[in-house]
Amino acid sequence: MMALLNCVLPESMANSSPCTIWRLITRIDRSPYEGQTFHRTMADETLSIEELSQQLDSEGMIGCTQSFVSDLERGFSAVDDKHLTWLQEIKSNEWKGVLCFGMGGSAAGGDFLARMADASGSKPFVVHRGYQLPSWWTSDWLVIATSHSGNTEETIAATESALKQGATVVVIASGGVLAGLCELHKNCHLIPSIGGQPPRTAFGHLFSRQLALMEHLGLLPQQADDEREAMLVRLEYACQENDFRNASGTPLLDLAMALREHPIALLGPTELEPALVRCKNQLNENSGRFARIGVVPEMNHNEIVAWGGVSDDADPAREEQAVLILTWDGMQPRVRRRVDWMIEHTPTDFAWRIHGEGTSLLEVLLHHCIVMDWLTIALALLHGKDPAAIRPIQALKGYLADDASIE
Repeated sequence: MMALLNCVLPESMANSSPCTIWRLITRIDRSPYEGQTFHRTMADETLSIEELSQQLDSEGMIGCTQSFVSDLERGFSAVDDKHLTWLQEIKSNEWKGVLCFGMGGSAAGGDFLARMADASGSKPFVVHRGYQLPSWWTSDWLVIATSHSGNTEETIAATESALKQGATVVVIASGGVLAGLCELHKNCHLIPSIGGQPPRTAFGHLFSRQLALMEHLGLLPQQADDEREAMLVRLEYACQENDFRNASGTPLLDLAMALREHPIALLGPTELEPALVRCKNQLNENSGRFARIGVVPEMNHNEIVAWGGVSDDADPAREEQAVLILTWDGMQPRVRRRVDWMIEHTPTDFAWRIHGEGTSLLEVLLHHCIVMDWLTIALALLHGKDPAAIRPIQALKGYLADDASIE
């Protein structure tokens, strides 16, 4: 049997407030980065993380991450009956469900809404990533079309198809073609968002507007004002504490250094799947790294064999895997037991548990977003990558622009 994993709090966090930022898991028989400093893990030992940030962060990704909580706050306040007079009309309808259009970071909010609806909503939420309208869709499903730029071609195509079939659509965008559809169709309504930053950093702007809309329509429970205010205070604390340029962010920077040379796997319970998917996408875009996810309990019925831990029937590269296990206090008891077993039998020395803090699923999901945003930017800098650089995406868009037709 492999050595038991042990939960260890960084010394600086051991006596912190109830809003503990994260908890590391390290093997009690090996801590491969113990005692190493930042400079000793760098290819160029003359640069600090602050200097790397200044050299590589060309589009202010760090600044966008710092403003995540204020973005949420602004978005929550942007949705009200006074400024959006059409809200009451939509609220008066009896919707069968909500269909969310979007791609990439603009689709992430739909994933979050869907899991929250599973936990406490009154209607089903379905997230659709693609050009075509699902064949089962009917006009008694409200459509939410989200695109930071307003020019995401898949979302535009699906939205236009829905409008032709009599859909009621709410667009969340900073402008573009998608926002323009609201001027052409009386049943297409705009909630304007904030532009001027990379789309994947706009999650706070977009998701807060999506959630506020669903609360106003009564499709998700309304969070009390005092609870929301307290949540935002705690999230802001988490955002500041995980800034890897500060002393409090040292544990996160240490984790980023440990991930540099290892393939990355992300594991967690079903209700945290939106955070797992968003983290994978942030690793892909910000850090330029592959990552894969496994969802408990589903992965216990297949992927767990490749991990091994109790026999030699396992993937030969398992010991080199880096594993991040995302958890929270609200896990179903049997899922918690499954995670405990996996921790005990994990075959790799490079395993960490990142515990989402908060009093609700919403807060925990957002807490994980904050930690992972800082982590993926730190990892990008350690790789010498500009966290904003997405040249393959831009090259593909250029290629597709040569043939603008959408079948």
